[in-house]
Amino acid sequence: MKPNILLTTISAVVLATTAFQSAAAKSPHSISIAPISSVAAGSFLTSAAEIGAHDPGTQRLFVVNAQAAQIDVIDIANPAAPVLRDDLSIDVTPYGAVANSVAVRDGLIAVAVEAADKTQPGKVVFFNASLQFISAVEVGALPDMLTFTPNGRHVLVANEGEPSPDYTVDPEGSVSIIDLSAGAALATVRTAGFGAFNGLSRADLFNGTGAGPKPAVRIYGPDATVAQDIEPEYITISHDSKTAWVTLQENNALAIIDIASATVISINGLGVKDHSLASNGFGSSNALDASDRDGIPVANNGRINIRNWPVKGFYLPDAIASFKVGNETFLVLANEGDSRDWPGYSEETRVGSMALDSSVFPTVVATDLKLTRNLGRLKATKAQGDTAGNNVYKEIYTFGARSFSIRSTTGALLWDSGDQFEQITAAQNPAFFNSNHEINKFDDRSDDKGPEAEGVAVGKAFGRTYAFVGLERIGGVMVYDVTSPTAPTFVQYANNRDFTQPTATPAAGDLGPEGLLFIAEENSPNGKPLLVVTNEVSGTTTIFEISKVK
Repeated sequence: MKPNILLTTISAVVLATTAFQSAAAKSPHSISIAPISSVAAGSFLTSAAEIGAHDPGTQRLFVVNAQAAQIDVIDIANPAAPVLRDDLSIDVTPYGAVANSVAVRDGLIAVAVEAADKTQPGKVVFFNASLQFISAVEVGALPDMLTFTPNGRHVLVANEGEPSPDYTVDPEGSVSIIDLSAGAALATVRTAGFGAFNGLSRADLFNGTGAGPKPAVRIYGPDATVAQDIEPEYITISHDSKTAWVTLQENNALAIIDIASATVISINGLGVKDHSLASNGFGSSNALDASDRDGIPVANNGRINIRNWPVKGFYLPDAIASFKVGNETFLVLANEGDSRDWPGYSEETRVGSMALDSSVFPTVVATDLKLTRNLGRLKATKAQGDTAGNNVYKEIYTFGARSFSIRSTTGALLWDSGDQFEQITAAQNPAFFNSNHEINKFDDRSDDKGPEAEGVAVGKAFGRTYAFVGLERIGGVMVYDVTSPTAPTFVQYANNRDFTQPTATPAAGDLGPEGLLFIAEENSPNGKPLLVVTNEVSGTTTIFEISKVK
């Protein structure tokens, strides 16, 4: 049976946080985004609206509904009144267990479907605009994000290759390159794998010595080869359809792939963010709020306490997008910070439980840092920082950078938003600073990745280029003008969530933004640029209209 469908009218109360826009931050041709409609699948906390794709030819959205094991179809001919078509959907159960992603080009729909046993090869399944099955091809284990090349000749899918929960089976991560030159019915598959890097030692990969790539490529799963440990997450492709850049989230790295030869050219580590820096060189501090129990005088209460700490953060990006300025390509990454936390192996700990090396952290300093109100509650990794292998840590590494970054095509850091996300959300909604997406609770996520940037989309509107970054936990979208890639400016924070309403009810609005999709005005049903946000916790798909601010 289909879940109940709800068309939500956006209220002024929910839009309260969209109003703020610093005059100093406005770009020469600034924009404003505001939600005009939302469709709910009627299911809370089941990933009922995870990733979306748009087909301009039919003006339909195709949205991954994991709860129902299907792709939902939403008619957006009138984007202010979208209709979830009960009579149309794509059932993925004949091809596997769960749909993880969907992409559309020229009426051809591609769906990534994982196997019932996620460690086994999955499938990419093709359908035409009438939702009729065309073909299915086998790809790697746990196929996740997939995308068409700009020329439409290939589909690339990131095969994450996660281990089994007990870590007894750990398939290799890979990127499948599906050739559509003879049509989807005759699609063929090549695999860009990481086996060529198996000869590199873990020390080489992490420290960047010898033949190893850049620092901080994390290879740390128990008894795993490099290829087994690599977990591709998200893909963006060059405008000429020749090169793919793939985030390797848990590995804190970027893979560069030559599409023609299906070869991984390099694995480039992304380095770490030094949270002790009051100035990050990009106009911001690298400060963070590190505790959810730092209230004064009662330590089990939280407070807004964004400051610098002797901690380094792995970027661990999820979504990636790319854009060009002149002949130069730039990468935009959302630094979410996923860790490995399985019954068979978990890297997670808290600083309060770590033994800190006295040569770096004298006893008095370590004791103070490990207090609950300081770093004691901060989630950190046991996998790095213990250089002597004796469970005594010379460095503290935490998960994610609580930011988005702009990087070169080799992964070099060109700009990072620093602590802006926490500063902006603290200023605009202090009562629910660092709230979770499952509960309206102040300061709930400060000890664990903060607002947690997850999704990103880039698009041109009114002659300028903008990045849209979704914050998974507190919710909402950060908008930045990135027309000047090394000097982006903050434009707006819009959050279609009502914190006065219980999270398990439709009145709460959008919870847990996962996927962001930009629709350019030439492809839009109403001739205006749009942003579509799919929210996995609330199961809502929300359409924002983008307007020019005069």
